[in-house]
Amino acid sequence: MPNNQTVPETGQAAFQIHEAGVIVTVRECIARVEGLPSVINGQIVEFEQGGRGIVMGFNEKDVQVLVISSKGPLHVGERVLSTGEFLRLPVGDGFLGRIVNALCEPVDQDGPIQSSDMYPVFAEAPGVMDRAPVRETLETGTLVLDAVIPIAKGQRQLLIGDRLTGKSTVALDAIINQKGHDVICIYCCIGKPNSSLLKVLNLFNEKNVMPYTIVVSAVASCSMGEQYIAPYTACTLGEYFMKNGKDVLLIHDDLTKHAWVYRQISLLMERAPGREAYPGDIFYTHSQLMERAGYFKPELGGGSMTFLPIVEILQGDVTGYVSSNLISMTDGQIYFSTALFNKGVRPAIDFGLSVSRIGNKAQWPAMKALSGQMRLEYIQYQELLQMTQLRTTGLSREAEDRMKRGQAITQLLVQDKNKPLSMEAEVMYLFALSMGVLDTLAPADIKKFKDNFVGLVSREFPDLFTEIRTSMILNDTSIEMLYEALNHYFAQG
Repeated sequence: MPNNQTVPETGQAAFQIHEAGVIVTVRECIARVEGLPSVINGQIVEFEQGGRGIVMGFNEKDVQVLVISSKGPLHVGERVLSTGEFLRLPVGDGFLGRIVNALCEPVDQDGPIQSSDMYPVFAEAPGVMDRAPVRETLETGTLVLDAVIPIAKGQRQLLIGDRLTGKSTVALDAIINQKGHDVICIYCCIGKPNSSLLKVLNLFNEKNVMPYTIVVSAVASCSMGEQYIAPYTACTLGEYFMKNGKDVLLIHDDLTKHAWVYRQISLLMERAPGREAYPGDIFYTHSQLMERAGYFKPELGGGSMTFLPIVEILQGDVTGYVSSNLISMTDGQIYFSTALFNKGVRPAIDFGLSVSRIGNKAQWPAMKALSGQMRLEYIQYQELLQMTQLRTTGLSREAEDRMKRGQAITQLLVQDKNKPLSMEAEVMYLFALSMGVLDTLAPADIKKFKDNFVGLVSREFPDLFTEIRTSMILNDTSIEMLYEALNHYFAQG
C-alpha cells in the first residue's frame, strides 16, 4: 500500500511501502487478518479506522492480531496495514503526577504530556553481568517488613494472600513512605473496578504523593489488550527513570487479573489450554516482566527498579499455577493470612510463610541487630498460643514470660493503615522491645507508647534522628540518648 509523503528538505514525494491485509474474522479482542506475509510476532499493525493491534500468532492462512486500541467496532473486510515496527511508547519526566492508560495516553483531563524519548514496551531484560549487588534498603514504613522481612532496592517481593487481607494497603503505604526519599513510584492498576482505582487516587491526593508518582490505569472496563500490556507499560516508564540513575518502586495490582486476561486472549486464539486452562507460556509472560527489575551498574545508569507484584489466591492456597510460578521467579514472598486478619493483627503477615531472600543484605545494621530474634520469638509465641488453648492447667514461669513477650511483639507490630513509620522510629520501638520494657505493659499502654514516644524524642532529643539516619547503627551516643528518652517517658507515667 503506497503512502505518499512530502519531504520538507527536498520537496519531493517519498514513498513508504506498507503491506496491507484484510480482516476475515473478529472474535472479542482478536482479529484474524489475511495478507500480511512479512510481519513477525510482536509487531504493530494499524487498522483502517485508526486503531492499533499487536501480532500475537500465526495460522497457515492468517495472522492473529490482539486489538489494543480502536475507534469503534472492527468489521470483516476492513484493511489492516503493517508498520514494520514494534510497540514503542513515550516516556519522560512529564509523566510524573499523571494518570495514563496502557498506551501512555493521559486520562486525567490535565492536557497532553511532554515526552522525552520513546522506549520499547517488550524490551529484553539486562543480563546478569549488567547488574550490581543490592546495597540499599527500601524503606516501606511497615515495621514488620523493615524489621523481619526487609526489602532491598532492586528486589522483586511478591505480596500474596486472599482478597481483602491488606495486600494493596501495604503496597500503598510503601508508596506513601517514599516522600522525601527520592524514589519514583509507579502504581499499575490491572483489571480492578474503577471504584477501587478512585479510592487509591483519593488516598494519593490526600497524602500528596502524586508529584513523585505515576498511575497506569487498566481497569476492568478497559480492553483486554490494554490490560495485557499495562504491566509492561508501567515497567517501560520505570526504565526511563532507572536508566537516568533514579530508584523506582513499581506496584503491579494485581497479576492474578493479568493472568486471567492472558488466559482469555489465549483461549480466543484457540491455543491449547494447560493447567487451570492457562496457556503453556504464562510462565514466560510473567518471567520476562519480573526479570526487568534489578539494581544495575553505572553503565546502565546506576538506578534500580523494585517490584512489589500482588497476587490474589483462594482460601490460602499458595499452590495454584500462577501463584507458584510467581513465587519461583521472585526474591521472596509476603504471605497475608486471613486468620490473622480476622484476629485484628494488621498487617496480617504470616512470619512462617513469608521470606525475603536478599533483603537482609541491604538492611540497616541497627535494624538487623535489634530484630534478629524477633521472628523466632514470634513463631514460638504463636505455637505456644495454640497449645495453651487446649490446656486447663497453669503455665510455667518460662511459658508465661514467652507469652508476655509474644503479646508485646504482636502489639508492637500492629500498625494502622496509611500511617507508615520512619526507619528512625522503627529502630526506637525495637530498641525498647529489646530492653524488655514493653513485656510488662498492657496492650493499651503499648499503643500509647507507640503514639507518644517518638514525639517525646523529637522534642527532647532531636539529634537522635540524625544520628540514627547518618550512621544506621546504634553507637554509644545514640544508645545513651535512647536510655535517657525511655527513662524520661516512663518517669512521666
